[in-house]
Amino acid sequence: MMTEISLNVLDVANNSIRANATLIEISVQIQRDLDTLTITITDNGCGMTEEQLHKVEDPFFTTRTTRGIGLGVPFFKMAAICSGGSFKIESTPGVGTTVVAVFGLSHIDRMPLGDMSSTIHTLITLNTQIDFVYRYEFDDKQFTLDTREFRDILGGIPFNTPEVSAYIKEYLLENQHDTDNGYHI
Repeated sequence: MMTEISLNVLDVANNSIRANATLIEISVQIQRDLDTLTITITDNGCGMTEEQLHKVEDPFFTTRTTRGIGLGVPFFKMAAICSGGSFKIESTPGVGTTVVAVFGLSHIDRMPLGDMSSTIHTLITLNTQIDFVYRYEFDDKQFTLDTREFRDILGGIPFNTPEVSAYIKEYLLENQHDTDNGYHI
């Protein structure tokens, strides 16, 4: 099993990339009053058939040809359920897929959120042809990073240019801290 939720997010987002998504939306929502941590990942990739959707939670099912097992989704589901939460996948062929994992925020078995800023930064700078929308919400405060807005401002300068990459990383770190005041999740 992965040791941090952010690594599960990276794995599911990579599934979206392999599904030829051009837009991937990732949301982290911490609601202390409800004692929940909700991760939502939505893409506009190729989607899955009803048959694939039923198999996707099976660790011995994968669409990849490089290995015969697909542990990412089953582990993500198990991590959410073991923390008193829930897990759901919805998908439509030709439209895309949505994964929602709800964790019990204060549950002793909830793994740490991990370094979401680095996860999002990595996804953006290594997949410059894909647009990402990242929302981070902590109680009643939130921020959003939308690469489409960055593209408009940058006018063709790639996200993996060192100065742009450093700015994106700093933007993510500062905004997360401003949103959650450094609360350890």
